[in-house]
Amino acid sequence: MRGCKTRLVTHRRDFIASLCGAAVAPIVWPLSARAQQRGKLPTIGFLGATTPSVWSAFVDAFLQRLRELGWIDGRNIAIAYRWAEGREDRYAEIAAEFVRLKVDVIVTAGTAAVIAAKQATSVIPIVFAAAGDPVGTGLVASLARPGGNVTGLSVEQTDLGGYRLQLLHEVIPGLRRVAIMGNVDSPNVVLEINAVQAAAAKLGLETLRLEVRTTEDIAPGIMSLKGKADGLYVCTDPLMTTNRVSISTLAISEKLPTMIAFRAFVEAGSLMSYGANFPDLFGRAGDFVDKILRGTKPADIPVEQPVKFDFIINLTTAKALGLTIPESFLIRADEVIE
Repeated sequence: MRGCKTRLVTHRRDFIASLCGAAVAPIVWPLSARAQQRGKLPTIGFLGATTPSVWSAFVDAFLQRLRELGWIDGRNIAIAYRWAEGREDRYAEIAAEFVRLKVDVIVTAGTAAVIAAKQATSVIPIVFAAAGDPVGTGLVASLARPGGNVTGLSVEQTDLGGYRLQLLHEVIPGLRRVAIMGNVDSPNVVLEINAVQAAAAKLGLETLRLEVRTTEDIAPGIMSLKGKADGLYVCTDPLMTTNRVSISTLAISEKLPTMIAFRAFVEAGSLMSYGANFPDLFGRAGDFVDKILRGTKPADIPVEQPVKFDFIINLTTAKALGLTIPESFLIRADEVIE
């Protein structure tokens, strides 16, 4: 608060001094200063796509980075948390609520959630901690020059699909047919499915596209793969994440080794995951929020990409599937769950 008051005093001095000149340049107040002038702390609207328990590590990383940058919830900022619990139909409702609350910045993750926030406001800055293909799905104009009111971090979901499939192929030498399951109501998932199918063709693999839209589609979809697929690639989104335990259990019962981008699935019993480290991404999202609260426009903050990736293997699941993971493969993993 002391720092904010110092900035206000400095602006007043500049204003008084400028009265002696012929023209007065407009004063651009940082969002934090404007919010405090309105009689409230600058507010972050945090839209969680799933649940607090699933995102607890992400929230902790985000808050820790904000504290390092001098922002403390309840002291000089306020954070309004809202949780969609895996229901994409909740995104628009939550985004509209944030607009009514006149929050100073919206933070979320996942393409569908960002699209809902972007449709709700073209004024309030939006920071995505993770989005699969922000250019391909139209969230930003380009990575270097986002334009508009949206910026954040890409998780390269479509770019990494081929590498994930290659890892699955390595651990299952007899892999010939792979099922690709995803929520086709998600624009980013459709892009990922297409990318994985293209990668499979280069590896000489046959693909089976398993399209789901609701929780009710998941169980019969996986059970329909019996005798038709040697492995299962799951495109992650909030619908899949919410149902990660049932997906993992069903895949094991159908003897399907699974490859996924998100470590929470491996903790729930899936075989492997390879993808960006999400706590790291959410921590870095704190830097974006800091810049915006200090006056930088989202359009001027380039979208960044992951710098830390995790490769996780569930050895207990491998044994349940009758797979022997070579030691040379295990040592490449960042974590082995036993």
